[in-house]
Amino acid sequence: MDLARSVAAEVGRPEWVGEHLTAQVEDTRLVTHFFECLDPAYPGWTYAVTVVRASRSKDVTVNEVVQLPGEGALVAPEWVPWKERLRPGDLGVGDLLPTDEDDERLVPGYAQVPDSELDAEGMDKQMVWELGLGRRQVLSETGREQAAERWYNGDSGPRSPIATAAPGRCSTCGFMTPLAGELRQMFGVCTNEFAPDDGKVVSLDHGCGAHSEVRRPGPQNGPVAPVVDEMGYDHIVFDDTAELELVSSDS
Repeated sequence: MDLARSVAAEVGRPEWVGEHLTAQVEDTRLVTHFFECLDPAYPGWTYAVTVVRASRSKDVTVNEVVQLPGEGALVAPEWVPWKERLRPGDLGVGDLLPTDEDDERLVPGYAQVPDSELDAEGMDKQMVWELGLGRRQVLSETGREQAAERWYNGDSGPRSPIATAAPGRCSTCGFMTPLAGELRQMFGVCTNEFAPDDGKVVSLDHGCGAHSEVRRPGPQNGPVAPVVDEMGYDHIVFDDTAELELVSSDS
């Protein structure tokens, strides 16, 4: 224990090595001593010094010295891979976002069509090349599903506040241009420069106040009903001399 304490004091400072907490037997003649760490920068941590004695040897030597977090110790948050930390909008000018070769959102798109239109597995590569427009990779079914779910549940879907208050759906708007491929069944691109979603993907059941069928209210040329004052009125009283006297209702 004294040897372990002296080694811990060399690693830190003598005043930082507190009381002996416990000793843990790791293996035959292999023991780890734990000391309280009083370093103000490491509250709740401990000094762990592992000592060992070789077989038929009388001398004890130091195997390892480390600092380990104890209960309530201040530690760094659990490491998260950068792909899981990435959020929309993080990519800036000049930044590069590498794509894995096995990205499930992509499938091969053949840039060159072989002499035989069918490969060994019977895939029509001519059709794949036409759909992919010669690109090495194209969107997979998983990629389409992820994009569709993200767009449909976002601000350009049917549940956004502006869509619920809209006078019509994007499916009936002349400014909506459908997408290509399977996504055209659910989405299009808004082309109205005055709409909040101009140049963005919108679901067919999305909507806004810039719908192409919105019109100005026409002029009101109908007859105007007269306004009758029912609160005050005059009445005529005939006396015996046939003279007319106007008597106000206020009298």
